[in-house]
Amino acid sequence: MKQNQMLNGIDDHTCKVTEAICLPNSRLPRVVIVGGGFAGLALVEGLKNKDVQVVLIDRNNFHQFQPLFYQVATSGLEPDSIVFPFRKQIKGYKNVSFRLAEVKEIQASTNTVITDKGKLTYDYLVLATGTKTNFFGMEEVERNSLGMKDIRDSLNIRHMMLQNLEQAAITCDDEERDALTNFVIVGGGPAGVEMAGALAEFCKYILPKDYPEYPSSIMNIYLVEAMDELLMAMSDKASSKTLTYLENLNVKVLLKESVSNYDGRVVNTKSGKTILAKNLIWTAGVKGDFPKGIDERHVVKGNRLKTDAHLKVDGQENIYAIGDIAALISEETPKGHPQVAQAAMQQGKHLAKMLLNNIRSKSSEPFIYKDKGSLATVGKRRAVADLGKLKFAGYFAWLLWSIVHLMSISGFRNKLLVGFNWAVSYFSYEKSNRVIIRNFKVDKDKKKVHKKASQPVEQIKSN
Repeated sequence: MKQNQMLNGIDDHTCKVTEAICLPNSRLPRVVIVGGGFAGLALVEGLKNKDVQVVLIDRNNFHQFQPLFYQVATSGLEPDSIVFPFRKQIKGYKNVSFRLAEVKEIQASTNTVITDKGKLTYDYLVLATGTKTNFFGMEEVERNSLGMKDIRDSLNIRHMMLQNLEQAAITCDDEERDALTNFVIVGGGPAGVEMAGALAEFCKYILPKDYPEYPSSIMNIYLVEAMDELLMAMSDKASSKTLTYLENLNVKVLLKESVSNYDGRVVNTKSGKTILAKNLIWTAGVKGDFPKGIDERHVVKGNRLKTDAHLKVDGQENIYAIGDIAALISEETPKGHPQVAQAAMQQGKHLAKMLLNNIRSKSSEPFIYKDKGSLATVGKRRAVADLGKLKFAGYFAWLLWSIVHLMSISGFRNKLLVGFNWAVSYFSYEKSNRVIIRNFKVDKDKKKVHKKASQPVEQIKSN
């Protein structure tokens, strides 16, 4: 195409970082993919070494395996075990280029993407930008808590936890020690449940060895869920079994309860409860994260982009959305498909075939999601599984969860590292990564001065 006979519409000799992102010359149609998550990488895999020029853009230079963020946060894994460089991933893909940049705006009228490093044109644009933590407008909660949508968030949680436990060993103030050793997790979905289970095992097996100064009972874990059951997307059996597992691990599960405010020390709930805690991890919701340039008329609930059955964004001719950012609204899926890895990967694979068919002037079938089941783990040897009509829990569910996640990690080395860490932990409950590499500090420029709680702090702690 004519626009690709030049370098992003600009002659080679005039290309500058401030004007355009330089790419290899190509006469092939250009597919620009924004986001290297599960959906984006599945699309890249489907288009590799085909008659298209593929450009992958991401703000990071690595893919992140999000399902295991909680294990990094609780010192079970090192971050390099679950991240994989894009350039290593696309090694040998002759038609694929990676560019490290953050997309700021889409100019659909000129088929142009504006990034913080320059601009480039496209023939087909695919948004696979995923989601970010949704605090539902509660600014004070956002300032003082931590989400878990990025590998950096996981490291921040780890450093916050270890620093607070160290400070608890130093202080002689009982109330301050309580605040430092209380953990509140908001959200009873898979991320919240798995985080609560991992923290409970840390409390049971690691705390007594590392901190003999005080009993492990001093560390309390609260899981706050607004609905009347955990794991709402799974079966009732999975939900009730998960609740039993967590209660057996001494996790205090608060159902039909939601957080109304958090000032960094006191958690307030809508029912009037107050919990003293300096550790709050937010897993209660996400919202779509995409650049400017898409008309708000095509944005639906959850800040997701509405697409047709062929994953094309409403109102656009050559812009597509896949993964968590996409909402394919139909009679069968009035809320869109679930925001899970398997849906994202299926959409990426389907779109690859469809784009190739479009280029070859062939028709394509609409996207149909095939649910392969859901899994969630609650610590070691405890998990729940919904596989169609087959629903079970316990050791075999945990074993299946482990195999599925291990095989899904990118790179043989990463599989080996994670497998080795899991094997050591299985026999010893040991977590060897309890080191504070850097101090975690709240951004004081964003944090306001808070007033003291107007009501006494509820001492739910069991001493």
